[in-house]
Amino acid sequence: MTFAGGRYMAKKQYAVIGMGRFGSSVANALGEMGYDVLAIDSNEQRTQEVAEMVTHAVTADSTDEDALRALGIRNFDVVVVAIGEDIQASILTTLILKDMGVPVLIVKAKNELHGKVLQKIGADKVVYPERDMGLRVAHHLTSPNILDYIELSKDYSIFDMRAPKAMLGKNLKELDIRARYGCNVMGIRRGQEMNISPSPEERLAAGDVLIVVGHKDHLAKLEQAFAD
Repeated sequence: MTFAGGRYMAKKQYAVIGMGRFGSSVANALGEMGYDVLAIDSNEQRTQEVAEMVTHAVTADSTDEDALRALGIRNFDVVVVAIGEDIQASILTTLILKDMGVPVLIVKAKNELHGKVLQKIGADKVVYPERDMGLRVAHHLTSPNILDYIELSKDYSIFDMRAPKAMLGKNLKELDIRARYGCNVMGIRRGQEMNISPSPEERLAAGDVLIVVGHKDHLAKLEQAFAD
């Protein structure tokens, strides 16, 4: 329990269905953060492998509505459906959970078509871990200065960009990134410190990382301009 505003607040409870690479990673991360996590998979071996990472690990068929009700799944604040290859099971599980009234439902999609179906049947958020990782790797391979790349929407993204040689010693006012490229520098990470909304007079030094947000086309233009 945590104390806030003069009253005790219970920590959020999470359930993760599907203990493949993505699901087990999410469950493990939430567990390490101190949250109560219920891990569910139809494969007993996978369930056993994550048992020590989470609060509870159960072997169950997520397409069996009675089994989910018995687990009290509707009482969890957030349910993550991380079922991998079985698209039919993913869709049916999502339908059952939505019908049961799960507050927040996050579902992994295998591809764009799968994602569109999940959105239509009520998933609150659809994630594409394989696609997103592919984007990150591709950007890093083509531009070594890009350390991370995250899609915010269909048209907008954010990336971490190591300050290239051409930027060193210059301040944000001189670089005028917003006017020249249509992107916004949200922050500068220097070692372990993060400077949010940096001053236009802030000069860049070796090792600085810029957190930049903007339209994909504008980010690509910035990326190409400082590729070295």
